[in-house]
Amino acid sequence: MDIVNLHRRAVQSTDDVVAEIKSDQLSLPTPCADWTLHGLLRHMVSENLGFAHSTKADPEVSDVDWNAGWLRAEPAEDYRRSAAELSAAFAAEGVLEKQVRIREFGVFPGEVALMFHFVDVVVHSWDVAKTIGAHYEPDEDLPATALELVRANPPARDGGAFAPAVAVPKKASPLEELIAYLGRNPTWPAA
Repeated sequence: MDIVNLHRRAVQSTDDVVAEIKSDQLSLPTPCADWTLHGLLRHMVSENLGFAHSTKADPEVSDVDWNAGWLRAEPAEDYRRSAAELSAAFAAEGVLEKQVRIREFGVFPGEVALMFHFVDVVVHSWDVAKTIGAHYEPDEDLPATALELVRANPPARDGGAFAPAVAVPKKASPLEELIAYLGRNPTWPAA
């Protein structure tokens, strides 16, 4: 699996969706129940910066600020800058083999950290697209690979970032399966 290429493509598809955000949409609710679009986008910028900074930090010390992302007048540009910093950090020689601390989850090889972020990017791209009514149909291998990764390493659901899985029709797309597996309703905002 070429996680660097998959991640790069996922980030690009996110950039395409984020570019469509209009300032009057930032207060809209999102499929992430506790967040408005502003909060979700701020989280995405924070995660980009947190993952980038974790590649340079001592994994034995928990000193990365995972809430460092702020949105200014041009939120799409803030996202773009944070994504560029993230991409540059993971392109550095030896980073995929280096041990990095990811939030409270622990210390992992950089390649595994990038896999975590990859899943996050694919799912949050869908969240943003659903919120603003934008088209989001990534290449099928992106959500299919993300689904494979989360099924191989099931996420914490009790008190974690994900709700219990939601049922989907038998002919669901890999993206719908991923979204449902991580507890989101693929037909959001419908009940």
